[in-house]
Amino acid sequence: MKVHFIQQDAWVLPGEYLCWAERNECDVSFTRCWLHNTVPESVDADMLVVLGGWQCPATTLNECDYFDAAAERALIRRCIGEGKMVIGVCLGAQLVGEALGAAYAHSPEREIGPVRAWLTAEGRKDPLFAAFPDTFAAGEWHNDMPGLTDDCTVIAASEGCPRQIVRYGQYVYGFQTHMEFTHEIIAAGLAEAGESIKNGGRFVQSAEDLLTYDYTEMNRMLSAFLDALAGAYTKGR
Repeated sequence: MKVHFIQQDAWVLPGEYLCWAERNECDVSFTRCWLHNTVPESVDADMLVVLGGWQCPATTLNECDYFDAAAERALIRRCIGEGKMVIGVCLGAQLVGEALGAAYAHSPEREIGPVRAWLTAEGRKDPLFAAFPDTFAAGEWHNDMPGLTDDCTVIAASEGCPRQIVRYGQYVYGFQTHMEFTHEIIAAGLAEAGESIKNGGRFVQSAEDLLTYDYTEMNRMLSAFLDALAGAYTKGR
């Protein structure tokens, strides 16, 4: 299986997504946007993972000369049209929604750190989330959330964000939550964007809490989802 990552910034790492790909001996490739890699028109991959970043879908090339939202949306649309697996993470989830015509929105609350999330009634029916309990800890670092198309399904929500996981198609999911978090990602995030924590909020945790939290179970649930998604995709081929 081939997996292609769109990585917006050096410090926004793929975490458990990459660990899963490596454990499964996938052929992995990257578009590293911060190095001014051009977003390709198409990718030779079974799975496209569009990672997060400090940007929002409305960020222009004048504001960030390596972030081409239009090109990313076009690639997402093409991959969806070709029946590939597509996963958007945080900013990536917002871009998936926008690629399908649903504008991103501001989240009701800022969330930084693990929060209590839950599967919706539809989420509990989705066999790809069989490894998720009804309520679970979801990693967060965001102010925005993905838009909703007429035919999408909200899989998971939290008190601060009603769109934690969205199913846009058979193999297309948007994860506003960062189930891929590792201590390496948290340390890098605090080094680059730790000032955002000082603004506080009901669902904003301290740097100490972020660094001492054990993300193992979160990673396990994400890995189980990816196993199920890849299994369904392979069977469907």
